[in-house]
Formats: sequence, structure tokens, C-alpha cells
Amino acid sequence: MATEGDYILSVMNELFSIEEVDNFVNHHHLAFLYISQTNCGVCHALLPKIKEVMSDFPKIQLAFINADHVPAIAGHLSIFTVPVMILYVDGKEVLREARFVHVEQFREKVKKIYFLTQE
Repeated sequence: MATEGDYILSVMNELFSIEEVDNFVNHHHLAFLYISQTNCGVCHALLPKIKEVMSDFPKIQLAFINADHVPAIAGHLSIFTVPVMILYVDGKEVLREARFVHVEQFREKVKKIYFLTQE
């Protein structure tokens, strides 16, 4: 039987340290982080919807961080709630959404950024 962790790993790279997060963000033109916690119902309900949105933007590299496994991530990225979704372009944060996200509005914001960054 597949576990939630198996599902997450099939969707995104899972990062386990601040160094991995920084390397991921700095080594991809378009990098997206989904920060969650183990016992967060909103996080787990939203993840499949966000994964579906992001499937429309294949050049964006996706990563998942469980804040329970990387407690320092909250301070490192100034996170006060979960879930948090952050999109980076060339290492610079260009979009941040947290907690209750309107999926279609999120899709439109990502779409604008995505097409503005294509050469």
C-alpha cells in the first residue's frame, strides 16, 4: 500500500536540509517549493491540486519540504504558517502563497510569471 510519503516523492523532490533548499533554488532557473507539516490537513488536501496546476508548467522544478523534518526552514524562509508555496526565478522569490490558497488565482499568477520568464 502506498503511503502519503510515497505520493509526495512521486510528485516532487523532497529536501531535507537548508543546504539542499538553497542548492535547489540557486541551481534552477524556475524553482518551486511546497512547505508542509505532517499533521496539516490543509497541506495534504492542497498538495494534489497544486501538483495539478504545476503540471501545466513543465520547466518549473518542484520540491517538497516537511517543516517537521527541517525545523530551521521556518526561520530561513520566514514562514509563519503552512502550507507555503514559493516560486523563485533565478534564485529570487517572485511569488509566495500561504495557508488558504485559491487554486485558480494561483494558477493565473504562476502562468503570468512562467510566460514572462520564457525566452
